[in-house]
Order: sequence, then structure tokens, then C-alpha cells
Amino acid sequence: MPSRRRALLVLAALIGLALLSLLLALAAGSLPVAATDVLRALSGESGGLAIEVIQGLRLPRALAAFACGGLLALAGALMQVLLRNPLADPYVLGISGGAAVGALSAMLAGLTLALMNLAAFAGALAAMLLVFGLAHGDSSWTRTRLLLTGVIVAAGCGAIVALILSIAPEDDLRGMLFWLMGDLGQAISPWPALVVLALGLLVTLPFARELNLLARGDTLAQALGVSVKHVKHGIYLLASLLTAVAVTTAGSIGFIGLVVPHLVRLAMIRLGWGNDQRLLLPAAALAGGSLLVLADTLARTVIAPQQLPVGVLTALLGVPVFLFLLGRQPNERQ
Repeated sequence: MPSRRRALLVLAALIGLALLSLLLALAAGSLPVAATDVLRALSGESGGLAIEVIQGLRLPRALAAFACGGLLALAGALMQVLLRNPLADPYVLGISGGAAVGALSAMLAGLTLALMNLAAFAGALAAMLLVFGLAHGDSSWTRTRLLLTGVIVAAGCGAIVALILSIAPEDDLRGMLFWLMGDLGQAISPWPALVVLALGLLVTLPFARELNLLARGDTLAQALGVSVKHVKHGIYLLASLLTAVAVTTAGSIGFIGLVVPHLVRLAMIRLGWGNDQRLLLPAAALAGGSLLVLADTLARTVIAPQQLPVGVLTALLGVPVFLFLLGRQPNERQ
């Protein structure tokens, strides 16, 4: 019971952090908004420039940032279970590259924003099916084969992206580059991503026991009654779909899915809970959402009224953290 109470306290603290990050995102910007106006906007009142800015611009963007951060962190946690590698990343299997090809192709064709998002999602799904089909092969699916297939598909998508950028008109290059670096300014609605995030947690949490056993190895999991093959396929498909929705909403945002689940896992180990997916998955989703909201707020305000691509800030944060974790990796016992 004490351990369970501590786990609930940690989740409550992360929920509090998420709420604080959202409130900061609503108040900060080129037009600072007082706390009273923020509360009035959240209560549904209308009237006044500040309230219109919050309801029409900042609130949808902040919710989209939280949803995308949660999706990427949850997908990263699942990929790290699938590959049994604490430094695995949801983009490692080429999903982001496929989405980039679809989105940039739509931009090059001059399609609308809605069609661009649809093309990005279609490209992500096409890359997912391609990697899955090639890696499955003659049913001898291994982690190494899946990883190598994803790397090759990602490299191919990168080549196509470079080709599109080389032939694109100069007027379109800025928008393409912003999308490639991650840009929440073009998020149409946060609700599809929020719904998918909630459904992802609802689907994965009942299988936390199977995920805990799978993280210890295929042999042990199978000996204890886990259908390893089906669970692996389900993890891959779900992680790919979560990544595809996040990329479709906000573009390519790196390092959230890599750094957040690993840091949450290290904190759990320090607190004595081990690698328990019942706590890790919701904690990673909350921490990832909060981190991306804070990063997007910083991207909007650091050189306001100009805005930076949020993917640049997550990379600047993620690279040193990744190098630190990589240096510790030979001594880690997962």
C-alpha cells in the first residue's frame, strides 16, 4: 500500500506539472496575459483581445503540444520494450521519414493544410507497413532485422525528402523546413491527437504485465504464458500509429520519445519501483506532454514575435541528455 500511495503521488505531481505547463503556455507570449484573463478564458467567457488570443490560438496549440509530446513519449516507451533497448526511439523505424515524404509532396503539389496532414498520415502508415512487411519476411522476425529494415527505409525517405527540397520553389522552402524541424503553429485541432493518446493508454495499460515480462526477455515471457509474437506485433503497430498521429499534427519533433521514457525509467529505478510499465507508461505520457508544452512556449517567446521551430529546442535539449545517457549505458542494468 505505501508503494502504491507513492506511485499515486508521483502521478499526481506529474498531473500538476502538466497543468502548470499549460497555464504557462496560455499566459506567456508576445502578448502577456494576466492570470485572471486566463481563468476567464478557461471558464468560457468571451470578449477582449487577451481572451480571444487564448481561446483561438494558445489553448488549441498548447493542447496539441501536450498531446504530441504524450504520444511520442508513449511510443518511445513501447519501442524500448519492443527492442529491449532503453535508447530506442519511435523515429528509428522510418515512420517520421514516411510522414515527411507525404507532407512535403503535398506542399510541393500546393495542396491545402488538411490534405497535407492527410498525406503525412498516409506516408507514415505506408512506411510502417513497408517496414513491417520487409522485416516480417518469412516470419523470422527479430529485433535486429526490424531495426535494420527501419534504418534503411528511413534512409530512403531521407533521400526522397532531399530530392523534394532540391526541386521545390524557393517560396515553399521555409514552410517545408519548419515542418521538418517541428512546428505546432499549423496544428488544426488538438482533439484527434488527444483522443488517440487517451486510447493508446487505455489499450496498453491492461497489458502492463505482459509488457513487464517481455522487457525481461522473450524466453521468460513465453514461459509465463505471454503470446510473444502477438504482443510484439501489437506494440509495433500501436507505437507506429502513435508516432504517425504526432508527426501528422506537429511535424518531425525528435528526442521526446527517446529521452523522456528513459529518464522516467531511471527515476523509477532510483525510487525502487523498477521498470514497471503500469507506472512508466502514464508517467512518460504526462512528462512528455509537459516537456513539449514548455518547449513550445519557449519557442514562441524567446525571440517574440518571431517563432522558432520547436523541434530545434527539443534537439538542443535532447542531444546532451542523449550523450549523457549513452555514456552511462554500458554500466546500466535493465
